[in-house]
Amino acid sequence: EFSNLINDFNTKNQKLLHTRSSLQKQIDEWHEKKYGQTINKEEYTKFLHTIGYIVKEGPEFKINTSKVDPEISEICGPQLVVPITNVRYVLNAINARWGSLYDALYGTDVLGSPPNSDSYDAHRGSKVVKYAKSHLDKILQLENGLWKNISKIEIKNQKIFFHLLSKDTTYLKDNNQFIGYQLNSLAEISELIFVKNNLHIRIIIDKNNFIGKNDIANISNIFIESAVSTILDFEDSVSTVDTEDKIKAYRNWLGLMKGDLEVSFLKNNKTTNRFLNDDIEFFTPQEDKKNLKGRSLMLVRNVGHLMTISSILDSKGREVGEGIIDGMLTSAIALYDLKKESGNKNSEFGSIYIVKPKMHGPDEVTFTDNLMTKIEQILKIPIYSIKVGVMDEERRTSINLKECIRAAKSRIAFINTGFLDRTGDEIHTSMKAGAFIKKENMKNSNWINAYEKRNVEIGLQCGFQGKAQIGKGMWAMPDHMSEMIKQKINHPLAGANCAWVPSPTAATLHAMHYHQINVKDVQNKILKEKKKNSFFNLIELPLLNRKNLSKEEILLETENNVQSILGYVVKWVDQGIGCSKVPDINNINLMEDRATCRISSQALANWLHHNVITKEEVLTALKKMAQIVDKQNANSENYNPMSINYNTNAFNAAKDLIFEGLKQPSGYTEPILHKRRLEAKCEKN
Repeated sequence: EFSNLINDFNTKNQKLLHTRSSLQKQIDEWHEKKYGQTINKEEYTKFLHTIGYIVKEGPEFKINTSKVDPEISEICGPQLVVPITNVRYVLNAINARWGSLYDALYGTDVLGSPPNSDSYDAHRGSKVVKYAKSHLDKILQLENGLWKNISKIEIKNQKIFFHLLSKDTTYLKDNNQFIGYQLNSLAEISELIFVKNNLHIRIIIDKNNFIGKNDIANISNIFIESAVSTILDFEDSVSTVDTEDKIKAYRNWLGLMKGDLEVSFLKNNKTTNRFLNDDIEFFTPQEDKKNLKGRSLMLVRNVGHLMTISSILDSKGREVGEGIIDGMLTSAIALYDLKKESGNKNSEFGSIYIVKPKMHGPDEVTFTDNLMTKIEQILKIPIYSIKVGVMDEERRTSINLKECIRAAKSRIAFINTGFLDRTGDEIHTSMKAGAFIKKENMKNSNWINAYEKRNVEIGLQCGFQGKAQIGKGMWAMPDHMSEMIKQKINHPLAGANCAWVPSPTAATLHAMHYHQINVKDVQNKILKEKKKNSFFNLIELPLLNRKNLSKEEILLETENNVQSILGYVVKWVDQGIGCSKVPDINNINLMEDRATCRISSQALANWLHHNVITKEEVLTALKKMAQIVDKQNANSENYNPMSINYNTNAFNAAKDLIFEGLKQPSGYTEPILHKRRLEAKCEKN
């Protein structure tokens, strides 16, 4: 049955890719004819309708997805994305359902420069406790008094009471926030459990702990529900180019679904064992026993429609679409979770969550919906057991978002704005229209603001509230948590019920935003607003429009993009690292994956095509930045310097991404990266 599925869907997949190419060719030709003219938005829209790039919008509708876990339908909070090939990162992410607020504040720049010593800094520790308790004042308000003045906590008659230093006794303004507790071996309270906006907060009380014994209430730690869901990534953040790589990825997914994935590693010269957390048992105020989930809900991101792999050939001898194989195998593996009769289950409702990236328009979503239906038939599971996440990261999907949602209305559980890939596709789709503005200016352009807002508006119009996630993109600076706290609150304020973060620590800090913002209230306000974001803003091209940039500006932008490409590609090609912290030109660490690489390479390809820069200038920048990247990685193990002869696989991959950028399908980096990675693996063997 899998063989029949392959032969059927592989051919259909190829036809969809042919449609992509055909539409791009027609758009290129239209822009070439109009080159130098001001684009008339009505005329441009009519043209896109004529060629089928924009499809006719149908009547209003609501999605009817059912059997969705509360982490998707009801709980708003941070979402992690983690490469499936790194077991240690995977386990950290799944266990990041809970994070220590004390640790997150102590070890980051939220309270100033991070500590540079392993020795405990008591002064910094006191600042952490002060900050954390002030947060409790906002989210677990007392009838009178402050958390810092609590000296003792008692539970009586199903209510919680707080004794203050002033000898007064107070209680929560909303006692419904108190949902449970744990006792230690001496029958003393060891943990208190509260809830705010569906997220739980666990306050640990331990008078023997070195923090707790110095706290007037013996509070030793505060754990907050953090990464409510995690996407296990087979796509942008991994480097899986052959059967060996894919088996490693599937094996890790198998370990997660069976629940036995574990890893041992050396940390501080000690062997550390890591495995999946169990649920947390507690007593309710009524003294009933209940559990809190100890693990993040797992979604799996399959590969998109473009890439094929030699692991399986169809009846015509062609490589099979990697996404087709992923769909079948990740679903088959997930049967281990669906068939569990006891123990930790990922989905309490018998659902499998597959996030599908890089789809272009409703026909490609229909293809995915049909593929999942066929997989369900083969696996003999109920129809719509497989839930689909549609990543709104390609221009044809953004323009036709409502019809994309309609195409999967009975299984859709997730949309989000992947602004990085979306920017890469914005450049490539309109490559021939003219030179684009600088990368840093993209974030403030009309199209991207319309894109972010329309995604939420359309999702809510289609009935996502209480049924599916509306997500926002990644915070790309993992070492700048203070700035993240200032800026990323805008995601729940925009009505998004999840947003991506780069680490478990970032998840814990971002969770505070969801304590402060009731996303459902924000969504209700958006639903009541009659004014919707303009479609014409969405299709407004972010072109330079004859604005002259100085030579210095052009050089700086070129070197910045080149450095970003080289810093990412050298680890991808030589070491098979699909996502990494890459120092930028100013030595600020940025999370880079194929999406960021796509932007940088397409931006340079665009400027080359429109003679903003020359090939010689790019080559000069490549050689200069290769030296800088080599210095930045001088202490890295297994690093292969590029500046020795400027002819390594990684250096040549960077050149290809820029100089062959116009020819790459949709501007994707995968074909070049996979080719160069396979060459590097062959050389090692």
